[in-house]
Amino acid sequence: MSIETNEGLHIPCTDECLLRPGNTNCGGCGMSIGLTMLGRALEAANERSMLVIPACCGIVTAGGYPTTAYGVPVAASTFASAPAFASGLASVRDLNGEAGQVICWAGDGGTYDIGIATLSAAAERNENLLYICYDNEIYGNTGGQRSSATPAGARTTTTPGGKLEGKKDVMTILAAHEVPYAATLSIAHPEDFARKLETALACDGLRFLLIHSPCPTGWKSDPAESVELVRIAVKSGLFPLYEVWDGAWYRINDRPEWTDATGYFERQGRFPMEKIDLEAVIASCRQRFARLEALAEKFPYRETVVV
Repeated sequence: MSIETNEGLHIPCTDECLLRPGNTNCGGCGMSIGLTMLGRALEAANERSMLVIPACCGIVTAGGYPTTAYGVPVAASTFASAPAFASGLASVRDLNGEAGQVICWAGDGGTYDIGIATLSAAAERNENLLYICYDNEIYGNTGGQRSSATPAGARTTTTPGGKLEGKKDVMTILAAHEVPYAATLSIAHPEDFARKLETALACDGLRFLLIHSPCPTGWKSDPAESVELVRIAVKSGLFPLYEVWDGAWYRINDRPEWTDATGYFERQGRFPMEKIDLEAVIASCRQRFARLEALAEKFPYRETVVV
Protein backbone atom coordinates (compact mmCIF):
# COMPACT_ATOMS: atom_id res chain seq x y z
CA MET A 1 0.00 0.00 0.00
CA SER A 2 1.22 3.54 -0.63
CA ILE A 3 0.16 7.14 -0.10
CA GLU A 4 0.12 9.52 -3.08
CA THR A 5 1.32 12.98 -2.10
CA ASN A 6 0.62 16.38 -3.66
CA GLU A 7 4.02 16.12 -5.35
CA GLY A 8 2.93 12.90 -7.10
CA LEU A 9 5.29 10.75 -5.03
CA HIS A 10 4.24 7.37 -3.70
CA ILE A 11 5.28 6.85 -0.09
CA PRO A 12 5.21 3.16 0.96
CA CYS A 13 2.80 2.67 3.85
CA THR A 14 2.94 -0.22 6.30
CA ASP A 15 1.34 -0.83 9.66
CA GLU A 16 4.09 1.38 11.08
CA CYS A 17 2.91 4.51 9.21
CA LEU A 18 2.22 7.31 11.66
CA LEU A 19 -1.13 8.10 9.99
CA ARG A 20 -2.68 5.15 8.20
CA PRO A 21 -4.83 5.39 5.07
CA GLY A 22 -8.57 5.06 5.53
CA ASN A 23 -8.83 7.48 8.45
CA THR A 24 -11.93 9.65 8.76
CA ASN A 25 -10.25 13.07 8.64
CA CYS A 26 -11.82 15.74 6.44
CA GLY A 27 -10.59 16.31 2.89
CA GLY A 28 -8.02 19.12 2.68
CA CYS A 29 -7.21 18.81 6.40
CA GLY A 30 -3.90 20.51 7.20
CA MET A 31 -3.52 18.37 10.31
CA SER A 32 -3.55 15.20 8.18
CA ILE A 33 -0.86 16.59 5.89
CA GLY A 34 1.21 17.59 8.91
CA LEU A 35 0.92 14.11 10.42
CA THR A 36 2.03 12.56 7.13
CA MET A 37 5.05 14.87 6.98
CA LEU A 38 5.89 14.10 10.63
CA GLY A 39 5.70 10.39 9.84
CA ARG A 40 8.16 10.80 6.95
CA ALA A 41 10.59 12.72 9.18
CA LEU A 42 10.46 10.07 11.92
CA GLU A 43 11.05 7.35 9.36
CA ALA A 44 13.98 9.23 7.82
CA ALA A 45 15.52 9.69 11.28
CA ASN A 46 14.77 6.05 12.17
CA GLU A 47 13.10 7.31 15.34
CA ARG A 48 10.67 5.41 17.50
CA SER A 49 7.89 7.61 18.78
CA MET A 50 4.70 7.86 20.74
CA LEU A 51 2.06 10.58 20.62
CA VAL A 52 0.28 12.36 23.45
CA ILE A 53 -2.89 13.95 22.11
CA PRO A 54 -5.39 16.05 24.09
CA ALA A 55 -9.02 16.64 23.12
CA CYS A 56 -8.86 17.80 19.50
CA CYS A 57 -9.41 16.51 15.97
CA GLY A 58 -6.14 14.61 16.34
CA ILE A 59 -7.52 12.25 18.96
CA VAL A 60 -10.76 11.69 17.04
CA THR A 61 -8.50 10.62 14.15
CA ALA A 62 -7.64 7.44 16.04
CA GLY A 63 -11.15 6.10 15.44
CA GLY A 64 -13.16 3.65 17.52
CA TYR A 65 -11.61 0.97 19.71
CA PRO A 66 -10.21 -1.63 19.04
CA THR A 67 -8.91 -0.24 15.73
CA THR A 68 -6.81 2.88 15.25
CA ALA A 69 -5.66 5.08 12.38
CA TYR A 70 -2.30 5.62 14.11
CA GLY A 71 0.65 3.31 13.61
CA VAL A 72 2.42 4.36 16.83
CA PRO A 73 1.39 4.21 20.51
CA VAL A 74 -0.96 7.07 21.46
CA ALA A 75 -1.89 8.38 24.91
CA ALA A 76 -5.11 10.39 25.02
CA SER A 77 -4.81 13.15 27.61
CA THR A 78 -7.31 15.59 29.05
CA PHE A 79 -7.62 18.91 27.23
CA ALA A 80 -5.39 20.83 29.64
CA SER A 81 -2.65 18.35 30.37
CA ALA A 82 -0.93 16.92 27.27
CA PRO A 83 2.50 18.39 28.24
CA ALA A 84 2.12 17.00 31.78
CA PHE A 85 1.27 13.53 30.43
CA ALA A 86 4.21 13.77 28.01
CA SER A 87 6.58 14.90 30.77
CA GLY A 88 5.77 11.77 32.76
CA LEU A 89 6.20 9.50 29.76
CA ALA A 90 9.51 11.16 28.84
CA SER A 91 10.76 10.71 32.41
CA VAL A 92 9.88 7.00 32.38
CA ARG A 93 11.61 6.64 29.00
CA ASP A 94 14.77 8.29 30.33
CA LEU A 95 14.74 6.34 33.62
CA ASN A 96 14.49 3.09 31.66
CA GLY A 97 17.30 4.16 29.35
CA GLU A 98 15.05 3.83 26.32
CA ALA A 99 15.23 5.77 23.05
CA GLY A 100 12.47 7.45 21.11
CA GLN A 101 10.52 10.66 20.83
CA VAL A 102 7.60 11.63 23.05
CA ILE A 103 5.54 14.00 20.92
CA CYS A 104 2.60 16.17 21.94
CA TRP A 105 0.25 16.69 18.99
CA ALA A 106 -2.30 19.37 19.86
CA GLY A 107 -4.58 21.93 18.28
CA ASP A 108 -4.59 25.64 19.02
CA GLY A 109 -7.30 25.33 21.70
CA GLY A 110 -5.18 22.89 23.69
CA THR A 111 -2.07 25.01 23.14
CA TYR A 112 -2.91 28.72 23.17
CA ASP A 113 -5.74 28.45 25.70
CA ILE A 114 -6.64 25.39 27.75
CA GLY A 115 -3.17 23.81 27.72
CA ILE A 116 -1.05 26.96 28.10
CA ALA A 117 -0.38 26.41 31.84
CA THR A 118 1.00 22.88 31.48
CA LEU A 119 2.88 23.86 28.31
CA SER A 120 4.49 26.77 30.15
CA ALA A 121 5.40 24.49 33.05
CA ALA A 122 6.98 21.88 30.76
CA ALA A 123 8.87 24.62 28.91
CA GLU A 124 10.12 26.14 32.18
CA ARG A 125 11.42 22.71 33.24
CA ASN A 126 12.82 22.13 29.73
CA GLU A 127 11.27 18.68 29.54
CA ASN A 128 12.79 16.46 26.87
CA LEU A 129 9.82 16.29 24.51
CA LEU A 130 8.62 17.63 21.17
CA TYR A 131 5.45 19.75 21.23
CA ILE A 132 3.71 20.32 17.90
CA CYS A 133 0.69 22.60 17.56
CA TYR A 134 -1.35 22.29 14.37
CA ASP A 135 -2.97 25.71 14.41
CA ASN A 136 -6.27 25.82 12.53
CA GLU A 137 -7.25 28.98 14.42
CA ILE A 138 -10.47 27.57 15.92
CA TYR A 139 -11.78 24.85 18.19
CA GLY A 140 -12.32 22.65 15.16
CA ASN A 141 -13.42 19.46 16.93
CA THR A 142 -16.21 21.03 18.97
CA GLY A 143 -18.02 23.07 16.35
CA GLY A 144 -15.62 25.86 15.40
CA GLN A 145 -15.60 28.20 18.40
CA ARG A 146 -13.22 31.13 18.77
CA SER A 147 -9.78 30.52 20.30
CA SER A 148 -7.07 33.03 21.11
CA ALA A 149 -5.40 31.83 17.89
CA THR A 150 -8.40 33.01 15.83
CA PRO A 151 -7.44 36.09 13.76
CA ALA A 152 -9.33 39.35 14.05
CA GLY A 153 -12.42 39.53 11.87
CA ALA A 154 -13.01 35.78 11.62
CA ARG A 155 -16.52 34.53 12.21
CA THR A 156 -16.90 31.52 14.48
CA THR A 157 -19.86 29.99 16.31
CA THR A 158 -19.06 32.21 19.31
CA THR A 159 -18.08 35.32 17.28
CA PRO A 160 -20.78 35.39 14.57
CA GLY A 161 -20.06 39.04 13.82
CA GLY A 162 -16.28 38.49 13.54
CA LYS A 163 -13.67 38.29 16.29
CA LEU A 164 -12.65 41.67 17.69
CA GLU A 165 -9.28 40.73 19.16
CA GLY A 166 -6.11 39.80 17.27
CA LYS A 167 -4.25 36.48 17.28
CA LYS A 168 -2.11 35.62 20.28
CA ASP A 169 1.65 35.48 19.55
CA VAL A 170 2.37 32.07 21.06
CA MET A 171 5.83 31.86 19.46
CA THR A 172 7.03 34.87 21.44
CA ILE A 173 5.58 33.33 24.60
CA LEU A 174 7.50 30.08 24.05
CA ALA A 175 10.68 31.91 23.06
CA ALA A 176 10.47 33.82 26.36
CA HIS A 177 10.79 30.44 28.11
CA GLU A 178 14.19 30.06 26.38
CA VAL A 179 13.35 26.62 25.01
CA PRO A 180 16.15 25.08 22.90
CA TYR A 181 14.23 25.31 19.63
CA ALA A 182 11.01 26.87 18.35
CA ALA A 183 9.89 27.27 14.74
CA THR A 184 6.91 28.03 12.51
CA LEU A 185 6.05 25.60 9.68
CA SER A 186 3.84 25.67 6.60
CA ILE A 187 2.55 22.61 4.74
CA ALA A 188 3.01 24.66 1.54
CA HIS A 189 6.80 24.61 2.13
CA PRO A 190 7.56 20.87 2.49
CA GLU A 191 11.37 21.14 2.30
CA ASP A 192 11.49 23.81 5.02
CA PHE A 193 8.97 21.73 7.00
CA ALA A 194 11.12 18.59 6.75
CA ARG A 195 14.33 20.42 7.69
CA LYS A 196 12.74 21.92 10.80
CA LEU A 197 11.42 18.53 11.88
CA GLU A 198 14.90 17.09 11.37
CA THR A 199 16.36 19.91 13.49
CA ALA A 200 13.79 19.42 16.24
CA LEU A 201 14.29 15.65 16.33
CA ALA A 202 18.05 16.13 16.72
CA CYS A 203 17.66 18.43 19.76
CA ASP A 204 17.16 17.64 23.43
CA GLY A 205 14.88 19.54 25.76
CA LEU A 206 11.51 21.03 24.92
CA ARG A 207 11.07 21.85 21.25
CA PHE A 208 8.02 23.76 20.00
CA LEU A 209 6.73 23.68 16.42
CA LEU A 210 3.78 25.74 15.17
CA ILE A 211 2.07 24.58 11.97
CA HIS A 212 -0.34 26.82 10.03
CA SER A 213 -3.01 24.19 9.49
CA PRO A 214 -5.94 24.90 7.15
CA CYS A 215 -9.35 23.54 8.17
CA PRO A 216 -11.84 23.63 5.26
CA THR A 217 -14.75 22.90 7.63
CA GLY A 218 -13.97 25.78 9.98
CA TRP A 219 -12.48 28.13 7.40
CA LYS A 220 -15.42 27.55 5.03
CA SER A 221 -12.95 26.99 2.21
CA ASP A 222 -12.55 24.59 -0.71
CA PRO A 223 -10.58 21.51 0.46
CA ALA A 224 -8.64 21.59 -2.82
CA GLU A 225 -7.31 25.06 -1.96
CA SER A 226 -5.89 24.28 1.50
CA VAL A 227 -2.22 24.26 0.50
CA GLU A 228 -2.64 27.31 -1.74
CA LEU A 229 -4.25 29.29 1.10
CA VAL A 230 -1.32 28.78 3.46
CA ARG A 231 1.09 29.48 0.59
CA ILE A 232 -0.58 32.87 0.13
CA ALA A 233 -0.34 33.43 3.89
CA VAL A 234 3.46 33.10 3.73
CA LYS A 235 3.88 35.16 0.53
CA SER A 236 1.69 38.00 1.80
CA GLY A 237 3.34 38.16 5.24
CA LEU A 238 0.35 36.83 7.18
CA PHE A 239 2.33 33.83 8.48
CA PRO A 240 6.10 34.34 8.79
CA LEU A 241 8.45 31.36 8.67
CA TYR A 242 11.29 31.60 11.18
CA GLU A 243 13.24 29.76 13.89
CA VAL A 244 14.41 30.68 17.40
CA TRP A 245 17.15 28.92 19.37
CA ASP A 246 17.33 29.21 23.18
CA GLY A 247 14.89 32.11 23.02
CA ALA A 248 17.73 34.33 21.83
CA TRP A 249 18.95 33.51 18.32
CA TYR A 250 16.75 34.08 15.28
CA ARG A 251 16.68 33.03 11.64
CA ILE A 252 14.09 34.04 9.05
CA ASN A 253 13.44 31.27 6.53
CA ASP A 254 11.28 32.92 3.88
CA ARG A 255 10.90 36.64 3.33
CA PRO A 256 7.40 37.75 2.34
CA GLU A 257 6.83 39.00 -1.18
CA TRP A 258 4.02 41.17 0.23
CA THR A 259 1.67 39.89 -2.44
CA ASP A 260 -1.99 40.89 -2.33
CA ALA A 261 -3.68 39.01 0.52
CA THR A 262 -7.21 39.61 -0.78
CA GLY A 263 -7.52 36.08 -2.17
CA TYR A 264 -6.63 34.57 1.20
CA PHE A 265 -9.60 36.23 2.86
CA GLU A 266 -12.03 36.01 -0.06
CA ARG A 267 -11.61 32.25 -0.42
CA GLN A 268 -12.65 31.66 3.19
CA GLY A 269 -16.31 32.04 4.14
CA ARG A 270 -15.35 32.82 7.73
CA PHE A 271 -14.26 36.36 6.84
CA PRO A 272 -16.93 39.04 6.24
CA MET A 273 -15.03 41.03 3.60
CA GLU A 274 -16.92 44.24 4.34
CA LYS A 275 -15.37 44.20 7.82
CA ILE A 276 -11.81 43.27 6.86
CA ASP A 277 -9.47 46.25 6.64
CA LEU A 278 -6.75 44.74 4.43
CA GLU A 279 -4.51 47.80 4.65
CA ALA A 280 -4.55 47.61 8.45
CA VAL A 281 -3.91 43.86 8.37
CA ILE A 282 -0.87 44.20 6.12
CA ALA A 283 0.42 47.20 8.09
CA SER A 284 0.30 45.05 11.22
CA CYS A 285 2.08 42.20 9.42
CA ARG A 286 4.81 44.55 8.20
CA GLN A 287 5.31 45.87 11.71
CA ARG A 288 5.58 42.36 13.12
CA PHE A 289 8.01 41.32 10.40
CA ALA A 290 10.14 44.43 10.96
CA ARG A 291 10.52 43.32 14.58
CA LEU A 292 11.56 39.84 13.43
CA GLU A 293 14.07 41.31 10.99
CA ALA A 294 15.56 43.46 13.74
CA LEU A 295 15.92 40.44 16.03
CA ALA A 296 17.41 38.29 13.25
CA GLU A 297 19.89 41.05 12.36
CA LYS A 298 20.89 41.79 15.95
CA PHE A 299 20.84 38.20 17.19
CA PRO A 300 21.45 35.95 14.16
CA TYR A 301 21.65 32.20 14.62
CA ARG A 302 24.91 30.74 13.41
CA GLU A 303 25.52 27.02 13.33
CA THR A 304 28.67 25.95 15.12
CA VAL A 305 30.95 23.66 13.19
CA VAL A 306 32.86 21.15 15.33
CA VAL A 307 36.18 20.14 13.75
